Amino acid sequence: MKSYGHLYQHICSFENLLAAARKAEKCRRYRHDVGRFRTNVERELLQLREELVTKTYRPGGYTEFWIAQPKRRMISAAPYRDRVVHHAVCNVVMPLFERKMSDDLYSNREGRGTHAAIRRCQHFCRRFRYVLKCDIEKYFPSIDHGVLKAQVRRTVRCANTLWLMDTIIDASNRQEPVCTLYQGDDMADAAERRVGLPIGNLTSQWLGGVYLTAFDHWVRETLYVDDFLLFADDKRELLRWRDAITVKLAAQRVRLNMRKCRAHRTADGVTFLGQRVWPFKRRLRRENVMQARRRLRWYAGQYCDGTLPKAALVCRWMSWRGHALQADTCGLVNRIRDELRGMLRRGVAGTSVSRAAGRELEQQCKQHPLREPQQQQPGQHEQQQRVSLCEGDSRMARAMRGRTRVFTDARGVQVESPPAATCSMPGVGMERRNSQRGAGSHGACRDERPAEAHPGERT
Repeated sequence: MKSYGHLYQHICSFENLLAAARKAEKCRRYRHDVGRFRTNVERELLQLREELVTKTYRPGGYTEFWIAQPKRRMISAAPYRDRVVHHAVCNVVMPLFERKMSDDLYSNREGRGTHAAIRRCQHFCRRFRYVLKCDIEKYFPSIDHGVLKAQVRRTVRCANTLWLMDTIIDASNRQEPVCTLYQGDDMADAAERRVGLPIGNLTSQWLGGVYLTAFDHWVRETLYVDDFLLFADDKRELLRWRDAITVKLAAQRVRLNMRKCRAHRTADGVTFLGQRVWPFKRRLRRENVMQARRRLRWYAGQYCDGTLPKAALVCRWMSWRGHALQADTCGLVNRIRDELRGMLRRGVAGTSVSRAAGRELEQQCKQHPLREPQQQQPGQHEQQQRVSLCEGDSRMARAMRGRTRVFTDARGVQVESPPAATCSMPGVGMERRNSQRGAGSHGACRDERPAEAHPGERT
């Protein structure tokens, strides 16, 4: 198998470190540690380069926190300085590993990802009758450092690069305990072995794929880190494959989670990467929809309270909408859009969000801050930042925004109501507004003048 050398000078070059710093600061430019590093970026990079060249570089400590969705996991965040080194290593080394990876590996690869893996899964569901869903139990906490370093040395032979990668691997913090004995082990050997990679490092995601490269070539089916699917037309054949996979993974010192490994018909649907996949349709998981709905309601409440900018609210909505429309969820997206639109029109009056969900969403907002919009010019009306005018709005909505609304009751008396601040969700029209407001002349909403005559209309 081909291996590569003379890589360390490319990793330590100032150009590569600068490119790594720009990648590491993406979506994190306004954090304190990133701001301190960027204030004297040239001096910091030159000092980091000197430590790498002289081999005096030592990784810092991790910041640990726990998440509960979709299951309880410990996340380890490395210091920004170490993340720059991780990106510098991946810029040079990981393209060499990617050449040897299977075409059906979709995790942490450019042009792949979860949506491509789901489409590949649906393609196989149309071809085969049965599917075997497999999951490796506690994959990242179970990765053996000795086996991983042996896998790395099959591709990299540069001694200095191996020293740096070993330093990053050995600096891993203590993960969840995994008590598993394999054939030929005793209690003393199991206690001395270093296992576990921190979830949250870029190098951990890549090395997790490298760890199963040989296994992936042996299986050659749809694989996404520790989740993979096998397809066949005979269910008994899939069960035989499961027994063979158990033996093969034992050589890698990991094991299957037998509670999640089962074979069933593809016509019944398979849950994979957050979606329920059938041969000719796809749906989002119910748990994911409920969590997204709570999150969006919380964001709408934050916007109406004035603590979340309009640009951030629109960005979060469009992000989830783009993800949801990858499946057959047009009706679901329209329903949630109408719910949010109604909440924003009412000013979230009377809506209740659980404190647990509020704390979770507030923590996520702090961990993933967005860029703040530009400040308003002096003399600009405060409501101009709160009211959006999107291309998806109708002509009547533009006419009614910021004006006094006139309603005609059943007796023919015109009643005025003050204007309400609204925030329309872009990307989707208002084709259902007539059915929501009701038909007929009684209680219908109309305007005294045509939309073109409004002097205060903003475009």
